Amino acid sequence: MVETRRSSIIGPDGQPIMVPLLKGETAAPERYGARALIHYSEASGLTPARLGEIMKGANMGLAKPYLTLAIDMEERYLHYASQLQTRRLALDGVTISVSAPKGVNPKAVDFVESLIADPMFPDMVASLQDGVGKGYSVVEPIWEYEGGALRPVVYQHRDPRYFRYDEVGLRDLCLLEDSGLPGTRIEAPYFIKHEPYLRAGSPVRRGVARSAAWAFVMQTFALQDWAAFCEIYGIPFRIGKFHSSATNEDKATLLRAVRAIANDAAAIIPQGMEIDFQETNGNRGEAVFGNFISYLDGKVSLIILGQTMTAEVSKSGGSLAQAKVQENVRMDIVRFDARQNSATVNRDLIRPAVAMNFGPQDIYPTVQMELAENEDLAALGAFLGQAVPLGLKVSQSYVRKRASIPEPDEDEELLGAARAADVSSGAEEKPPKDEKPAAAPKRASNKNKADDKSDALASFGGVCPSCGEIHGTRLAADDPTQAITALDDTDTLIDEALTDWREIRDPLLAGLLAAVGRAENYEEALANIEKAGIDSAPLQEALARATAKSRGLGDVRD
Repeated sequence: MVETRRSSIIGPDGQPIMVPLLKGETAAPERYGARALIHYSEASGLTPARLGEIMKGANMGLAKPYLTLAIDMEERYLHYASQLQTRRLALDGVTISVSAPKGVNPKAVDFVESLIADPMFPDMVASLQDGVGKGYSVVEPIWEYEGGALRPVVYQHRDPRYFRYDEVGLRDLCLLEDSGLPGTRIEAPYFIKHEPYLRAGSPVRRGVARSAAWAFVMQTFALQDWAAFCEIYGIPFRIGKFHSSATNEDKATLLRAVRAIANDAAAIIPQGMEIDFQETNGNRGEAVFGNFISYLDGKVSLIILGQTMTAEVSKSGGSLAQAKVQENVRMDIVRFDARQNSATVNRDLIRPAVAMNFGPQDIYPTVQMELAENEDLAALGAFLGQAVPLGLKVSQSYVRKRASIPEPDEDEELLGAARAADVSSGAEEKPPKDEKPAAAPKRASNKNKADDKSDALASFGGVCPSCGEIHGTRLAADDPTQAITALDDTDTLIDEALTDWREIRDPLLAGLLAAVGRAENYEEALANIEKAGIDSAPLQEALARATAKSRGLGDVRD
């Protein structure tokens, strides 16, 4: 990286930013030199011995042959390329949002939201996933002033072979010099460097291509042998028989005929000679080569996706429970990739971009990538319906997150619970703005209400303040504009029956309490009650009268 003039723009660490390096392409390809296009291949003629040499070189920091092999594998090893692409595309299912902690600059939050709204941003995140296979991935953003702010206008994914780790600890990624040695260490905001932490150790040894390379070698040999087998599959094995007195010329003629009959289906042989055809069993090739290749593919699926059921279906099938377990394993990997990518983007893009435009901040907005999981909304709703009335405090943002329901905009039309009349009619009638909604009609009552309880029972849809149950719920089919309904009549009867409840209750309770109060045990209490002669006739008469009226109203209504 060439030293250039520094400006007054500073990064998150307070150090000046080299603006010319922001606008230029530092790691662009060249015609000659360390970043010239590489046309050779490592996969052609690859042997286990050569693969061992490539891995040893990568261990010492000479990773160009290994990275070239990783690129070849994505082109030639079809199953490996498919599984790697599946893992890359899994991040398309995550939700990218901006988290604004308390005390963050609101303008910085709006700026970060504009960055992730850029159509190129998801493609940049997908480019970072190239590090899963190779161990690291580098993207070079090209910065320009747009919309009154310094922002990336292009994200250039750079060939990983243009870089090399330092020779001491293989930790710091540097630009590759023309001499082949590591040069200037790359850093933000000039580069976005993603090193997935798939395992401990040097980043160049973490890529899944390192493990899959051995399967690639064995799979290549197995395919070659299987192709040779398939070349003669279906052609019967030919055996030529000659007489003991046959001359060498006769034997040569018979051999040519045996060889040519596979293509020409016709031959001329001397008299006394024979050609026999022996059938071959082609299933032996699949049993040997096919099963071996399937075994290798299954292991490759394990190291990339963590399971095999979503990658291929076995001949014996699989259970639903097993599929759900393995799907959860795959979702764990997607969450891991999303968390790792978020950390890289926040470190190498968001923090420098905010610092360059708004100055170093104590608190920075962050980009979050969250996976929307399959949620049982019915179970969630049932739990909240039971737990919230008991006092459980649940934030609306938590429920929206679990249900994948975004916050509505201010001008959006909102859903709401429909009124009973609206449900029955199928249409919503809104009163004019000048008029106030009409009050609910009050039921006629022939007698004054005795207490607050009878008032609550008289209102339709009311909840009893004593027991908490709904006694007078109006049916959806009832017309709310009518003053009297079937439920209204029943509630009126209850009101009438309760008007003299004190006159009925007091004599009953007085005699009962007096009889029980004089007793010393249960048997004496029963005897006292029988002797007291408590008059229950008023209660029986009131119940009989109310029952008869209710039965009569029911017969008329029905």
